[in-house]
Amino acid sequence: MATRNKARRRAVEMLYEADLRSVSPSAVLAERIARVQQLTPQDSDPRIGEYAVKLVEGVARHQERIDTLIETYSVGWPLDRMPAVDRNLLRLGIFELLWQEDVPDVVAIDEAVGLAQQLSTDTSPQFVNGMLNRIMELKPSLQR
Repeated sequence: MATRNKARRRAVEMLYEADLRSVSPSAVLAERIARVQQLTPQDSDPRIGEYAVKLVEGVARHQERIDTLIETYSVGWPLDRMPAVDRNLLRLGIFELLWQEDVPDVVAIDEAVGLAQQLSTDTSPQFVNGMLNRIMELKPSLQR
């Protein structure tokens, strides 16, 4: 599963970049794919991987719904005031919880929390964990 872990991290990097540049995640993904195709074998490992592509495309496809859920359930944290890394970790985690049937809920949450530990603030893992656990509890009523 180390491959999926790397894919999640690459997906978060692309989602974060899209967020900071105010462009769609699909645009960043397309740029990255084009860049990879231009590299030589001597360059560092630029592979994006199928699962990272699936994650970025999925978040892009469902982003409006995902952002509505984040706004609804993040009490006291409007989406635009939330740290960008946390916002994108939540987007990824919610996508996996609601639309990736082959990923167990606890795995989706654990992976997002692990990435929060690596990439964000000291309080972020607890925040991400709490939000995603709330979404998991409400999952039957949220899936469409």
